[in-house]
Amino acid sequence: MNSEINEIQELVRTKSELVAKITGEIRKVIIGQDHLVDSLLISFFSNGHILLEGMPGLAKTMAIKTLSAAIKTHFARIQFTPDLLPADLVGTRIYNQKNCDFETSKGPIFTNFLLADEINRSPAKVQSALLEAMEERQVTIEKETYKLSEPFLVMATQNPVETEGTYPLSEAQVDRFMFKTVIGYPSGDDEKQIIRKMAIEKNIKADIKVEAVTTPEELLEARHLIDKIYVDENILTYVVNLVNATREPAKFNMKSIKDYIRFGASPRASLYLVVAARAHAFLRRRGYVMPEDIKAIAYNVLRHRIMLTYEAEAENLTTDDIIKTVLEGVEIP
Repeated sequence: MNSEINEIQELVRTKSELVAKITGEIRKVIIGQDHLVDSLLISFFSNGHILLEGMPGLAKTMAIKTLSAAIKTHFARIQFTPDLLPADLVGTRIYNQKNCDFETSKGPIFTNFLLADEINRSPAKVQSALLEAMEERQVTIEKETYKLSEPFLVMATQNPVETEGTYPLSEAQVDRFMFKTVIGYPSGDDEKQIIRKMAIEKNIKADIKVEAVTTPEELLEARHLIDKIYVDENILTYVVNLVNATREPAKFNMKSIKDYIRFGASPRASLYLVVAARAHAFLRRRGYVMPEDIKAIAYNVLRHRIMLTYEAEAENLTTDDIIKTVLEGVEIP
C-alpha cells in the first residue's frame, strides 16, 4: 500500500505543475480573493459545479471568465433575467422552410464551461432547465436527447437572496452544485492594489492578456489522477460522521443544535466531501487525503445542504454556525 501511495505522490507532484500555470494566469487579473480562486480550482479539477454568492462587484464573473480563458476550450455566458425562457438556454425545434422540416437549434448550454450569471434573477422554470444537464450531462429537446461534450461544468453566480429582484433556488437545483462559496469583501491592502491596477495604471490593465495554458485533454488526465488519490478508511468514517451529525446531532452529543436543523445533508454531501477533498489535496501536491482537507472544504459542500428551522432563523443562526459546531464536535477517528 505504501508503494502505491508513493507512486501516486510522485505523479501528483509532476501533474500539479498545471495548477501553478492556471493560478498564474488568474493572478494576472484577480487580486486577493484566495478563497474564491481556491474554490474555483477545486470545482474545476473535481468536475463539480460551483455556485458563487456575493454582492455585485466582487470579481465573481471576472474570475470565472479568466479561468475559462486559461483553457483551450469552449465557453459560454448566459445572463439570467426575469424574461429568460428555457428554450433560450437549452434550445428548441424550429421549422426550416427550405427543407420543409423541423430541425434542432441548440442553445448556449452546449459548451464546455457555462457561466450562469446571476442565476437567481430568473424564475424556477428557467432554473430547472439546468437540472438534467448538471446531473446527467445531457439535454432533452422535445423527444430527442443530446449528450453534452466533456468536460462540462456550470459555474453560476447569484446575488444574496435579500437583494431586490431575486428568486430563491429550489433545494433540487442547489443540491446539484458541489460547492456553494460565499464571497466576501477584499482586504484593505488588496483593495488598494485593485485601485492602482484598474483606476490609476490603466495602461497596464489594457496590456493584460490571459494565455491558454492547458487543454481539455490535460484536464481530463488530471481528473483521472485525482480519482486515484488515496483516501483512508478513517477518513471515510470521519466524512460519514460529519454528515450524520447534521441529521442526528444528539447522537454526537450536540443537543444544542438539534432544534435548529430541519433537514440534514444528503448522501450527495458525503460523496462531494471526498471528491472535493481529493482535489484539495491535489492543489497541495499530496497524493493522499488528510482531515484538514475535509475541514477546508466542509463549509462549501454543506452550507447549501442543511435546512434550518424557524427557531434558528429567530436566533439569527446560519448554516455556517451549524457547520462550525459540527466540525468542533465530531472527533477525528
